[in-house]
Amino acid sequence: MLIDIQKPPFWRLFYFSQIEKSMGEMKGIKSWSPDDRPREKLASKGPSALSDAELIAILIGMGNSEESAVDLARKILMSVAGDLNRLGLLSLKDLTNFRGIGSAKAITIMAALELGKRKRAQSAKVNTKVNSSQLAYERFLEHMSGLKHEEFWVMCLSSSANVLTIQKVSEGGLSATLVDPKRIFRVALECHAAKIIIAHNHPSGNLKPSNQDEKLTKRLLETSKLLECTLEDHLIVTDTGYFSFTDEGILGMV
Repeated sequence: MLIDIQKPPFWRLFYFSQIEKSMGEMKGIKSWSPDDRPREKLASKGPSALSDAELIAILIGMGNSEESAVDLARKILMSVAGDLNRLGLLSLKDLTNFRGIGSAKAITIMAALELGKRKRAQSAKVNTKVNSSQLAYERFLEHMSGLKHEEFWVMCLSSSANVLTIQKVSEGGLSATLVDPKRIFRVALECHAAKIIIAHNHPSGNLKPSNQDEKLTKRLLETSKLLECTLEDHLIVTDTGYFSFTDEGILGMV
């Protein structure tokens, strides 16, 4: 049998054609357009110049056969309407459902978001005085962001509004949690608090207080007067905002 050495066998043609196809599909970062080179952009302009999608693209490194890393990052963000708080709620399984996101890339994204959360918590601790509902919300959010069940927390303050402690006193299901007032005031008395702020989260995102919320607030307000430990506020906390019984003028009315 004669073999034409000038013409490679079919299998070699097929093999090399597949390599060329793969190389064309998985484009290296140098072949991307300038707008799709987030690493170079960060190096020259700093991280604040990058969009959320570009920052995520740096984390995942490479996209898939149809999308660059930036395009893939945009798709992931679109799935949560661009909300980084919602992105932080995605599980490993949720993230790996995106084509081109394996376990390693998903874990990298989750780790980066957790670092951001901890950085925010450390920044908030610089200001130990809490004299507004906004500051109280920020401190509670350190502990309550991203929860899929209800929790009840108490913040104990000195007479000058310095934070003495923040503790969880109860947790429950998706829509309710049972709270023992004795446990709340035990924490307050142990640290000799002059006043307290209480908070619970609504995983649903609904900021409207329920009848049970109002009844509990009234009960705690009455107990606080007997113990001479002022109930400053009751906050309903969500990842995107809060409701303050004091700001809304409800605390003195319950």
